[in-house]
Amino acid sequence: MSRGAARILSRLHAVSRWDWPTVGLTVGVIMVWAIALLLPSGWGGVSFILLVLALTLHSSLTHEYLHGHPFGHAPSETMLGLWQPGLFVPYLRFKRTHLAHHMDANLTDPYDDPESNYLDPDVWHRLPRWKHRLLYMNNTLAGRVAMGTLIGMVSFIRSDIAAARGGQRVIVTDWLAHIPGTVLTLWAVVASGTSLWMYLGACYVAMSVLKIRTFLEHQAHDRVSGRTAIVEDRGILGFLFLNNNLHVVHHMHPTVAWYKLWAIYRAKRERYVTRNGGYVLASYGTVFRRYMWRGKDHVAHPLWHKPTD
Repeated sequence: MSRGAARILSRLHAVSRWDWPTVGLTVGVIMVWAIALLLPSGWGGVSFILLVLALTLHSSLTHEYLHGHPFGHAPSETMLGLWQPGLFVPYLRFKRTHLAHHMDANLTDPYDDPESNYLDPDVWHRLPRWKHRLLYMNNTLAGRVAMGTLIGMVSFIRSDIAAARGGQRVIVTDWLAHIPGTVLTLWAVVASGTSLWMYLGACYVAMSVLKIRTFLEHQAHDRVSGRTAIVEDRGILGFLFLNNNLHVVHHMHPTVAWYKLWAIYRAKRERYVTRNGGYVLASYGTVFRRYMWRGKDHVAHPLWHKPTD
């Protein structure tokens, strides 16, 4: 066999091992996104809904990319992920912080878990009263959906600016890499005639939908294994989150593709439920009924040291 033929066979073999459901879903989401931009102006409501659905699913797909799908080749997944039509979060920043979040021993730590919503009690104690009220509201599901995206982005950007000024130049590089995809997206929006304000609103709402998933994924617990939730939802939200609501399964098997999680969970459900100490909710309907107007727990990490005067 010639070298050329061997290379072709090698490439075909690599392509055959791609995660094709994720490839197909990526293509489908991009098509829905494009259709939403190209709908006539009188279809603004439909366009907005399609954009929210596409942007939410694309964010969930981005989570798959950074965990090694669909190609099993990190540079290729990075090239795929650099385009973020949701605009607000650079792929490389999301990748670095999310992989750091997967250090399970640090889960919920106010400093070492980049995705923790808890504060050091000493920090909480020093905040002004108006911030207490704001963060109390943000700790209800209604508050998290309404303003969690804004609060999270302000905190995220401020933290990145401080870290970049402190010498972490890779943060600047990550944000610069986000610019070409952002420019391409904004050009497509303007060229399509879609209202830029409507598009930005869809980006915000899509991130707010994702806040439903992240709202109670983790809780403060003295055992690491008890910190991660299971929400047994197979409805529209479960699909939009690509089954990441089975969060214990994902944390235990982070490289498993989204469409395999339910089979793994069903096969050993009692194992996962026992492992996380029964931190299980039947559906997102349960989550809404229980936490829409009530805080999940305190903003200050309840297992840290007591605040001091």
